This record gives sequence, C-alpha cells and structure tokens, in this order.
Amino acid sequence: MENIGIGVIGCGGMGRSLANGANAVEGIEVICVSDVQEELAKTLAENLEADYTTDYHELLGNDDIQAVLIASPPFLHAQMAVDAANAGKHVFSEKPMAPTLDDCDAMLNAASKNNVKLTIGLVCRYHATHSKVREIVHSGELGSPANMMVHRIGGPWGGGHRTPWRLERAKSGGSLMEINAHEIDFMRWTCGEVTSVYGAGGQYVQEDTDYPDVVLASLNFENGAVGLLHSSHASAVGGYGGRVDCEKGSIYFPQIWGGDATIQIKTFEGEGRSIRIGDINVPQPVQQEIRVFVDAIRNDTTPPITGADGRAAVEIALAAYQSVESGQPVSLPL
Repeated sequence: MENIGIGVIGCGGMGRSLANGANAVEGIEVICVSDVQEELAKTLAENLEADYTTDYHELLGNDDIQAVLIASPPFLHAQMAVDAANAGKHVFSEKPMAPTLDDCDAMLNAASKNNVKLTIGLVCRYHATHSKVREIVHSGELGSPANMMVHRIGGPWGGGHRTPWRLERAKSGGSLMEINAHEIDFMRWTCGEVTSVYGAGGQYVQEDTDYPDVVLASLNFENGAVGLLHSSHASAVGGYGGRVDCEKGSIYFPQIWGGDATIQIKTFEGEGRSIRIGDINVPQPVQQEIRVFVDAIRNDTTPPITGADGRAAVEIALAAYQSVESGQPVSLPL
C-alpha cells in the first residue's frame, strides 16, 4: 500500500495532535508542516522527521503531498482550504469549519470544483460516549427520541487557550463554534436536521470577549424532537454530559469523559442497564478521523463527516447567536 503524503498547516496544540495522530496511522506519511511561528513548525518537524516551512503555499506546491490537515485559527480555514483545493489537495479542516456561511460555501465550492475530498474535524463522533449514545438511539430499541439535552460548561478561557483570536467571534466563531461545534454536531447526528433555534443568554463573567459566555439554545428537529444545549464559560464547577429521552425509555450520560463514567439506559417498565465508558472499544479518536479521511481518498468515497456537516454546525450556531440578540426564534435555513 502506497503511503498518502500529508501536509499539516498550523502547528499549535491541535495541529500537533493531528500531526502525531496522522503519523501513527499506517499508510500515512507526514511530509511537511507549516506555521507562521517558525519555532513551532521546526520543533514539530523534528519530532516527526518531516520538512517545515513558514509559508503554507510552499507546502501546497509539494507534489509528494496529496492531502492537508488544517489546524489554523478558524478565520483562516477558508482561504487555506480554498488554496489547498485549488492546488489539488484533499482537505481536512479542523472545526469549526469557518466563522461564516460564506466562508463555508467557499470551501465547499472549491472542493467540488477541484474534485477533492473535504472533511471537518468533528472528532467527538469517534469518542466512546458520543458514538454509543447515537448507536442506541438509532437502534430503535427505545423508540424515537423526544428530547436531547447536552451541557458543556466551564470557566473563562485560561492558560494556553486564552489567545487573542479566541476572544473575537469573527475570528473564532465564539464558544458556540470553537467549543460547541462538537455538541451541536452530536445533537444533529443523533436527532436529525434542525429546523429552528431559540437562544437565550448573555455575557456574565468573561468580559473581554465580544460574544455571550452563557447560551441556552433550544433546538427543534425535523422529526419533531426538541433539544437543549447549555454552553457556558460562567461555571466554576463545570461539567459535560446529557441525556436523550425516547418513547420507551431514556439514555443518561452524566459524564462524557472518563473510563469509570457510565451510560445508563432505563425503560418505563423499570428495566435498565449501565455501560461503563471504559469498556467501550473504539479506536483512538484523532487517529480514526484521519484514518477514515484517508480511506475516502484511497477508495474515492465520500468521507463519513462531510463539509455539509461542518456547515450545518456553523449555521445552527449562527442561528443561536441571532436568537440571543433578537430575543426571537430563528428558522433554518438562514
């Protein structure tokens, strides 16, 4: 099996994770990495025994590279993805896809025009809890979903996450995209297309951003189910979990991370079972999202997570922001 040559654009935390993940997957070779901060690119390149550059256009000109992994700040995704597609490279872009729908559409159009694959790094689909909850719902054992609630809450941006671009919605997409793209995608992946969003929230703790630090977003799904996403930077306690209530019973996942955490399933007849998350056998998630992307390239198939999926998460987040600002529900499509 001939190796697929990979280039990595952006050598910060997520770029390093993607590069190391790709390097661990059989049949992939990281050829070159790029970052405007030369020391970041040089260090990662040395660790991977790859080349590096501070100009991603130079990386795109390398004929040994068939695909790129883009892990730059979100406001740079679109231009880099379009340039990559125009250079004939398949594109993996980190989430959020882009802060605006126009940018998302530019990425989709460039991929289509150049006949290259486009996928978005909505990696939570490959985590144990997310994938098992969705599997149970779609098995039909509990009937159709009635409502889904997910919370992902914590304190203000801190440490290495407190970068200037994360404080501006135009650059990061705000918390609903930079963090909650995962939860929005999880809810849509589990319950189906969203038809309208009603959001409430505001800025309470994190004063140096230009977007809400608390949002409660109510989602109406095409199949009649409803959902509630709780996004917050205003919680000193924090937490990440949720539940799905269905016609015949409920799925409760109070803690998404952690091997000893459990998914609890209970019917209205009192029957129940508990699944320990650590007992769910899934491949390493970052490696898996890259593996299936490369498989799509090899087999000329559609990636499991498409550009349309990435765009949908952005659109739902934008609708929630609009609703918070207007105080009115917002119908989709925008």
